[in-house]
Amino acid sequence: MSKILVVGASGTIGSQLVRLLRAQGEEVAAATSNPQPRAGQVHLDLVKQQGYAAALDGVDRAFVLSPPGITTQDELLGPLVELAVAQGLRKLVLMTAMGSNADPSLPARKLELQLEGSGLAYNILRPNWFMQNFHTFWMGGIMARDQIELPLGSAKGSFIDTRDVAAVAAELLRRADLDNRDFDLTGSEALDHDQVAALLSKEIGRTIRYTEIAPEVMRQGLLDAKLPPPYVEFLLVILGYFKQGYAERVTDSVAAILGREPRTFAQYVNDHRPAWQR
Repeated sequence: MSKILVVGASGTIGSQLVRLLRAQGEEVAAATSNPQPRAGQVHLDLVKQQGYAAALDGVDRAFVLSPPGITTQDELLGPLVELAVAQGLRKLVLMTAMGSNADPSLPARKLELQLEGSGLAYNILRPNWFMQNFHTFWMGGIMARDQIELPLGSAKGSFIDTRDVAAVAAELLRRADLDNRDFDLTGSEALDHDQVAALLSKEIGRTIRYTEIAPEVMRQGLLDAKLPPPYVEFLLVILGYFKQGYAERVTDSVAAILGREPRTFAQYVNDHRPAWQR
């Protein structure tokens, strides 16, 4: 029986992907940095670069993404791609982020290019900003002050639900007809943060407003949250790209792969309404 390795299995995308694949009857090795993995898990520590060979043993397909807070994806994941080739992996699905292919000097793009030239069957997924950020990373201002606080002006984003990203990854891991292609993944609509605030207000029953803050305020808030300084600077750069309009583009990739439209922001809020209740 074939087996699929899921790197990042405890994260937002990875955990959903593991559930989807197992529900479809696939054998899944869920990677964990815990040196004492439970049943169905396999030890793999990307930061320490430990457990690569054992994690790939008996695997014919893999889903790979970089851990949060990392900005050197090529150095971290490049050795895993090399070992996947050496151990005869059939296919690797890599998730980076929309815009990663804009500059060949970017670490994420270097990793993408390595995979493209590896000889493995592959897909590269570049999702736009996640809807789920609004009940995780951007949650503090919403709960404390009924405000979305970001340095983004009136720029729009074609936010995508992480459930759709996981569904696309599951589909591509089980199909060969779309091999060796890359996909920018977005929702079906581009919204500015005033529109996001209005949708949140309607669904959760209290008035949420968007407040633009200065990048310096955002920087200090991220540092206070104990994010690594290099990652903070990376986030400020990509937030700057958002403000310039680079997150507005809408693609049909989700519908083309899944045969259905991606979830709307209103549906996301409705499904997660309890997260914003006080």
